[in-house]
Amino acid sequence: MHGKVCVVTGANSGIGRVTAIDLAGRGATVVLICRNHAGGSAVVEEIERRGGNAALLIADLASQRQVREVAAAFLKRFDRLDVLINNAGVAGWGTRFETEDGLERTFAVNHLAPFLMTNLLLDALKASAPSRVVTVSSAAHRNYTIDLDDLQGERRYSGFGAYSRSKLANILFTHELSRRLEGTGVTANCLHPGVVATGIFRNVPAWLRVIFTSRLVMSPERGADTTIYLATAPELAEVSGQYFVKRKPVRPSRASRDAETARRLWWASEVLTAASDA
Repeated sequence: MHGKVCVVTGANSGIGRVTAIDLAGRGATVVLICRNHAGGSAVVEEIERRGGNAALLIADLASQRQVREVAAAFLKRFDRLDVLINNAGVAGWGTRFETEDGLERTFAVNHLAPFLMTNLLLDALKASAPSRVVTVSSAAHRNYTIDLDDLQGERRYSGFGAYSRSKLANILFTHELSRRLEGTGVTANCLHPGVVATGIFRNVPAWLRVIFTSRLVMSPERGADTTIYLATAPELAEVSGQYFVKRKPVRPSRASRDAETARRLWWASEVLTAASDA
């Protein structure tokens, strides 16, 4: 990874933090995109203390304005991008919240933000090929479908349902992105990290937090393993459009493999982010 530039979103804690530190330890320059300045700075300091190279950019990915600003800031400072890791995510519970853009927050952060970020950085990825896009999804996508006429959960909403559908959207996005990138040297894969003890479920009821912090839940170090594998493994240089669990390609749900839904979701996401005007 020496000489390569990697971007990791949500790198101030959990899987993102472990991923950023590992990639820097392999010789990459790692750019952390975080909402929390203090947490992000602490990770940068840790990387530098270990002899690595890192930079910190601040953005709340719930805001499309800030996604655009942070992408522009990255392109101003760096002339290449070898690996983009869409790791940041949120999980709500019960109450439906809207962003400053008037979008349901879980869908906005978990799907629209990586969709827009990837499109804004796509020219840099293509210019740096062979390069990779890695998106953190979840096994929670199973047993759910996407209603393209109610992406914002305005008619029917549940916190876990919104999270699960956003993770389904991650896989549909990966499949369509991979199709569009054929022949460019840029690959796109996604993964289920496992049930990991991170802060993503900090807002769930207390009884559920006990489960998420139990010994049955894996550490962020173990949870980051497949992300790091997809970002670095030489044998995956030409592998694209796959969903991985524990370093193995696994067949995701039937709904996530529907090519027409993937195309329609892409078109809807372009409208919601004005990505085609980026």
